Amino acid sequence: MTQRSGTDVSPAPAFLDALRAVVGAQHVLTRPQDTERFRIGYRSGGGEAEAVVRPGTLLDMWRVLQLCVQAGRIVIVQAANTGLTEGSTPKGSYGQPVVIVSTLRLAQIHLILDGTQVVCHAGATLYGLEQALAPLGRDPHSVIGSSCIGASVVGGVCNNSGGALVRRGPAYTELALFARLDADGTLRLVNNLGLRLGDDPETILRRLDAGKIGPDDVEARAGAASDHDYAARVRDVDALTPGRFNADPGRLHEASGCAGRVAVFAVRLDTFARPAATEVLYVGTNSPEALATLRRRLLTELDPLPIVGEYIHREAWDMAARFGRDTRLFIEWFGTARMPALFALKGWADARLRRVPMTSDLSDRFLQLAGQLAPGRLPRRMRDFRDRFEHHLILKVETPADLAERILDETVGPDGWFRCTPAEGSKALLHRFAVAGAAVRYEAMNRRRTGGLVALDVALRRNDRDWIKPVPPAQAGQVAATLAYGHFLCHVFHLDYVLKKGADPAAFKKAMLAMLDAEGAEYPAEHNVGHLYHAKPQLAAFYESLDPLARFNPGIGGTPRL
Repeated sequence: MTQRSGTDVSPAPAFLDALRAVVGAQHVLTRPQDTERFRIGYRSGGGEAEAVVRPGTLLDMWRVLQLCVQAGRIVIVQAANTGLTEGSTPKGSYGQPVVIVSTLRLAQIHLILDGTQVVCHAGATLYGLEQALAPLGRDPHSVIGSSCIGASVVGGVCNNSGGALVRRGPAYTELALFARLDADGTLRLVNNLGLRLGDDPETILRRLDAGKIGPDDVEARAGAASDHDYAARVRDVDALTPGRFNADPGRLHEASGCAGRVAVFAVRLDTFARPAATEVLYVGTNSPEALATLRRRLLTELDPLPIVGEYIHREAWDMAARFGRDTRLFIEWFGTARMPALFALKGWADARLRRVPMTSDLSDRFLQLAGQLAPGRLPRRMRDFRDRFEHHLILKVETPADLAERILDETVGPDGWFRCTPAEGSKALLHRFAVAGAAVRYEAMNRRRTGGLVALDVALRRNDRDWIKPVPPAQAGQVAATLAYGHFLCHVFHLDYVLKKGADPAAFKKAMLAMLDAEGAEYPAEHNVGHLYHAKPQLAAFYESLDPLARFNPGIGGTPRL
């Protein structure tokens, strides 16, 4: 069953009525105040949309796409809208009306092959997957971080997102169910899930909606459902290229890395056995060279690989202590279960406060005050290390950890690390998580004195021992605060620059990217090009091959629109 693209744009009233007939009137949003949280990006960006449509079944999603294609609409399929590069919201003019298809109601998760793999529908969240796997002693590709803010499984796959877990690499699968618009204007449903579900779209989608997946329906060796080669790649510390980055040609396959240029209904992914026993080691040093040596030795000598290796610079440490305190305390007190609801509530409040003068940062100010007033200091040993050391590394390894501890003694010295208690280890990892939002909070609290936020997501070469990338001298005076943190063993860094009033963010970013180009770095590393980066030729060609008519999320990475 296929659907041919319409040559003319259908009148809005008839088109909207047709959408309402499929999903119900309450799930077709057209008022600007109702669509705003879908049209405005998590950190920045946003644009206009004719409607937001929220299908409740995969079959309804297919029928919505058929109507959009027939009516000549631009389609942006959106899940949780947690992206940091404006890639899941409209941007600028498209020449035709835009419809956002929100998949948040499509959250089903099916365990297959005794839980060693899963099939996740378009709106399934990382948090939901984490909870589904917990009774089995297994984990998804990503854990605390994106999972806490309600990010979707499919979003991670579409963006080749990475994560903090050293052994797993980017979210990747060759097994997906998606719709694409061919060059002749034909909408096709492609079933590459490796599941025998039928031959026509309605049968396939009805069976998935009903969860009717039997053991005989599953092809055990249908294709890769994770990046099986990443552990070997990350161990190759002498390689001249990054270990993982968003546009890696070897990790672009249909839904994987598609950035919404096809409409993904479901993906099939590997799950991972949870280690039986682990410990967290907290490392501090004033020597970047010592950390570079430590990284190389851990990656080449430790078997199995470390689980986590998260870096925090002292300035970022301080920012998280002050401006991420509420996030850390909320998770400590209430767990990750309530974080998606908190972020959703904040998004709802922000959408309404934007329309009231002088209140756009009110939710941030309230949370900041609450965090400052609440009790709960970071552990004493962490605070002591903050005073003594500029560079901090949080290592999580499987026990016994004798070899890891010996390597630490020989690189940073016995006084440069400590073995965390369970409480210290939890607080340290939460502190690292809190860094990610600290720059946004700092900027919100100092809006009158700052000139914008430039957030870079950078993958360095695996052989790069000179891993600190300073701001070029001509731009250094423009920076009010720098937050450097990231996935150290993978050589993926997040560099957040809050600029001084009067600085030109676009010019600053251009200078930084030119420097990184000269260093052989790749960017973005794990957050997709969105509307903030230009897609390199190979990535742009991949997008065009998926969507030759540029009807699904066009313009991503500066690629052509209609």
